[in-house]
Amino acid sequence: MPAGLIALALGGFGIGLTEFVIMGLLPEVAADFKVSEASAGWFISGYALSVTVGALLVTAAVTRLPRKPVLVGLLVLFIAGNFLSAIADSYAAMMIGRIIAALCHGAFFGIGSVVAASLVPAHKKAGAIAVMFTGLTAANVLGVPFGTLLGLNFGWRSTFWAITVIGLVALIGIALMVPNANAESTTGLRNELGAFKSGQVWLSLVVTILGFGGMFGAFTYIAFTLTEVSGFESGAVPWLLVLFGGGLFVGNFLGGKAADKALDKSLTVILAGLVAVLVFFALTASNSTATLVSLALMGGFGFATVPGLQMRVMHYASTAPTLASGANIGAFNLGNALGAWLGGVAITAGLGYTSPIWAGAGITVAALLVMLAAAAAAKRRGAAAPAVSPDVEREPREAPVA
Repeated sequence: MPAGLIALALGGFGIGLTEFVIMGLLPEVAADFKVSEASAGWFISGYALSVTVGALLVTAAVTRLPRKPVLVGLLVLFIAGNFLSAIADSYAAMMIGRIIAALCHGAFFGIGSVVAASLVPAHKKAGAIAVMFTGLTAANVLGVPFGTLLGLNFGWRSTFWAITVIGLVALIGIALMVPNANAESTTGLRNELGAFKSGQVWLSLVVTILGFGGMFGAFTYIAFTLTEVSGFESGAVPWLLVLFGGGLFVGNFLGGKAADKALDKSLTVILAGLVAVLVFFALTASNSTATLVSLALMGGFGFATVPGLQMRVMHYASTAPTLASGANIGAFNLGNALGAWLGGVAITAGLGYTSPIWAGAGITVAALLVMLAAAAAAKRRGAAAPAVSPDVEREPREAPVA
């Protein structure tokens, strides 16, 4: 495995930890700044919105720059944001820190995906992207529980100090381990924008929004489902989420392997599997044993789409994959917002705490239909078997493999 992939994964771990760990520390943060939990919740939603904006604007701003220095610069931004969060003495200062950290998120994963794919031969590129996203899944499996534990025992600021240190280590790793030859600059903003002339790029973005929205529609309110429907004690919820995180980890790895073999076919099968899992979960949520199985499978099928969807966008963006790759990271976050909103609408309508799972299943059905249409259109045009973009493919075939 190329050492550069490990450095990219570590960066992904830190960024994933920043995004998710605050959920477990929200009451402490709210109490410290003397604001309501709803106001503190903007540290989460404000972060997500900033990720979406940054995925497009920041990526567009750096398209003419060499990718390796850009990744280093993005981590500097990440470190600065978390440092400001750690020392914040007011609600506004904390929000500024969150926004600064979030602005690097989309561009890092978007550009990092292109760089990761450039480090390996063509037949292992989706797997390389999956390795980078392993950092994000590890943040859910290990980082969030231990980060929450650290914050509860030593104060929530200690968690952000730890994330700042992780960012420094990742920065050093990328500076030392990612070769300059595999991180050349893109072809310019005009060419990058030209990638959006492809209907397949837009279809892929829609699948990302709907597919990820389906999973997060069910996941956002999972604590209510687990305690009010499945009968678990509230203290068990964090450890149950580790099970979900384990599913993310395995799904990401297997999804990358499957995408390297048959991209459109694997995405279709995975989305169909996610629909089946969500329907099963909704029907059996009152059974604690079935719920355990559903949590692991929901995480597995939900995140198995990530490397394939990222690879699909990069392929159909042709020779200018960087901005489209960043846009797809923004699409994941739009999906999160869509799923959370529809799940909330279902609960508000009095449909119960399994209704977000049903809403998630419905959104995922829509994703599956769009994916089927996209695959059929690609097949008609003779593009059913994507290869990597020429921008990435010109890297030496002798590059180290994962």
